[in-house]
Amino acid sequence: MSDRNATRRGVLKGIGATAAAALGGTALSGTVAAADPWESVESPTGNTLHDVEYTAAGAYAVAGGGIVLERTSTGWQKVIGGGPTGNGNSLYGADVTDDGKALWFVGASGAIGEYDVESGVLTDHSAPMDVTNNFNDVSVTGTAGEANVYVAGDSGKMYYSFENGASETWDYTTPGSGSAINAVDFHGVRSGHIVDGNKSVFVTDDGATWNKIGLADANVNFYGVDSDGPDDVWVSGGGGMIFHWNGSEWTPTDTGDAGLRDIEVTDDDSTGYTVGGGGKVYALGGGDWTQEETPAGENLKAVVRGGTDIAVGSGGTILEK
Repeated sequence: MSDRNATRRGVLKGIGATAAAALGGTALSGTVAAADPWESVESPTGNTLHDVEYTAAGAYAVAGGGIVLERTSTGWQKVIGGGPTGNGNSLYGADVTDDGKALWFVGASGAIGEYDVESGVLTDHSAPMDVTNNFNDVSVTGTAGEANVYVAGDSGKMYYSFENGASETWDYTTPGSGSAINAVDFHGVRSGHIVDGNKSVFVTDDGATWNKIGLADANVNFYGVDSDGPDDVWVSGGGGMIFHWNGSEWTPTDTGDAGLRDIEVTDDDSTGYTVGGGGKVYALGGGDWTQEETPAGENLKAVVRGGTDIAVGSGGTILEK
């Protein structure tokens, strides 16, 4: 879940110190209130919101029960109530095409949907290759109708289609040990990274084959990944840990004890957010991660930067800044 490169953003926008030191990193620099505070806004659902993305038509969030929300001028509204199949399978991950016109989302029981944010047309791509396992995350590259689609499976498999998810165009591979793939993000058409439940990070440059690039001695689970380039990868995980790959080494930062579920950082690594348990939000600035005050104690699942920064999570929580 990232804001894949400056061009795409232009389309879409208007560890304890001991653990860090052991890996050659530093601890969190400080805790201060944000200059512009996060505010809680009304949500039309009490279901957990698992992901949030900006499209050409504004922000959308996906939730349990197959719910998709749209941010409108009068507040957040429900636009889809039962997921791509209408069966109410929960949605866990979302991404948007490079032109911002198609929102893709994935979830339980093989759910995969493609939503045209201009026409409101929903296309069901569920159960590719008859797979009905849970899908945890999705990354798409290219334009609407011509996208490459990459789906992270709970069974440890990566599913991919280079033909916009059309039937009979899907294939899969198992990059690691079979542990659940928790997050996927691509910075190029066929170049990106994934993290799995076995404390591993993998890289691809063809969209089909994956090689492990870390992470030795991490000692925490990985939940989020922001792939900004082959030598610029951010990973968020358990125990408040953040890791950054510069192409040759990993640098850890310890923010505390909250599991960090999502991370988004600008391509120049100047600013960013990571969010997680207990309503925790940490902001990157000046090379340091600093905790920001939030009005909610609910666990946060995802964050996106835009004209308005948005974080979402349990109980239908929506925070805006």
